[in-house]
Formats: sequence, structure tokens, C-alpha cells
Amino acid sequence: MTTLSIKQQIDELSRTLHLPAFRREYEQQSSQAVQESLSYEAFLLRLMELESQTREENRRKAQVRQAGFMQYKYLHDLSREDLPQDAATKLPQIETLDFIKMGQNLILSGNPGTGKTHLATAIGLKACQEGYKVFYTTISRLLTQIRESRSQKILRTLENRFEKFDLVICDEFGYVSFDKEGSELLFNHLSLRCGRKSTIITTN
Repeated sequence: MTTLSIKQQIDELSRTLHLPAFRREYEQQSSQAVQESLSYEAFLLRLMELESQTREENRRKAQVRQAGFMQYKYLHDLSREDLPQDAATKLPQIETLDFIKMGQNLILSGNPGTGKTHLATAIGLKACQEGYKVFYTTISRLLTQIRESRSQKILRTLENRFEKFDLVICDEFGYVSFDKEGSELLFNHLSLRCGRKSTIITTN
């Protein structure tokens, strides 16, 4: 029977316990701990902090993926001097994300090419990075999803999920026309969040 070395045992146990940062860092951190004369407790705390940071970073990356953004546009990529005056004036307040904490909504309106989708996406990405659950969709895609869920009799499941997002971004409102039934379905669906959770709508 082969006896595993301590290093091999650490590697196997860290995999079993799903501790990737621990496995990746423990050798370097143990050497550094010796050089700095750290106590065992301080050494373990440092490893635990690295693991916690890694998990938080992975969680935020997962939130960005799950949000469903069509493109990644960040606030630092935004040409603020090209924004309409009203948007440029209000942007410093909007990017604090206080409107999400208060369950308020934003409507970004303007002609095509004025940066509505970029701004909405950038706000959504910042919200993901700050730990909020975000969902991005276009209005036409959302309406299709609502209709399909209704026909499959799983509309309530969709509604429950829709209500729980901290921020929903509904892009391209008014780009595609829809009938009276579609208008009612959208109104009812968006009303689920009214006064409780934040929604951003972009429209021309």
C-alpha cells in the first residue's frame, strides 16, 4: 500500500473540500509565513482570506455570466462628453447604485446611438460586481419568454424568478411593436417588480 506524502494528502483533501485557492497558495504562503515568523493562526487566517477572496471573485464572475448581457460595456469605457446633457448630469448619482437599494426604476430614452444600451449594461455590470443579482433582456425576447412560459403552463415559475432579481434591464422598448395582448402581458410582468425591485428600461 502506497503512503501518500503530506503534500499529496493536502492536494487531495483540498480538491475534495473544493478549496482551490488553498491548494494553489499553501506552499508559497507557508514559505512566506516562515520568513515572516507568522504564527500558525496567522498563517491559517491568510489562507482562509485568500480562499474567501477567490470565492467572492468567482461568485461575481458567475453573476455576470448569468445576467445574460449581450456585450460587456463598462462605465470606464463610456464617453461621458458624448452623452446627452441630462444623462451626463445624472450619471454620478446613478452610478452610486442607490436607486437599486431603494427599489427605484430608470428609463433611458433617446435616439439610436446615444449610448442607452451601453449605459444600462455598464450599470448592470457594476451592480454585478457589487453583489447584486442582475438580469438583462430585450423587450422582444422577454415577451417571447413570457408567451412560451404561459403556453407551457410555467408562467408562475418565470414570474417568481423575475421578481427576485435586484435589477432587471429591459432593452429596446418600442423597437418592435406588439399587439394588445402582448402589451398586457408585458405590463403585468413588469408590474411584479413595481415599488420593490429596480428595473431599467431603454427606449427610443
